[in-house]
Amino acid sequence: MPESEQWLELLEEKGCRITEPRRTIVDLMVHSDNALSPIDLFDKARASFPKMGLVTVYRTLEILNQLGLVERVHQKGGCHMYLRAANGHEHIMLCTRCGQAAYFHGDDLGALIHKINSESGFLIQEHWLQLHGLCKNCQ
Repeated sequence: MPESEQWLELLEEKGCRITEPRRTIVDLMVHSDNALSPIDLFDKARASFPKMGLVTVYRTLEILNQLGLVERVHQKGGCHMYLRAANGHEHIMLCTRCGQAAYFHGDDLGALIHKINSESGFLIQEHWLQLHGLCKNCQ
């Protein structure tokens, strides 16, 4: 079953109506290698659905985020972008010029987390690493 259909099934199980605009938003997120803002998604989806409201995009992204299918990408300006969630324990590298995203494994962070736990008295239960820079094409 295509990934888009799997996502739509999960949305249905959560009690969401599967409308054509929502289907388009899911398809855009599944097939994008770049982080997309709600406005990016809105503009792309409105080409097919001119009457679609921005609230549809925000609601769909929030549900996809709750389901663990997309993750927020934090920007310096505070506006979130969204990206298809990583598989397993991966972290994100994001090109600050073109928005291309790539994933990398963070297995070697275990020693650093253990050191932080020991020195700070904190018990780190979760982490999320996001690196910003320039991809090969933008350097």
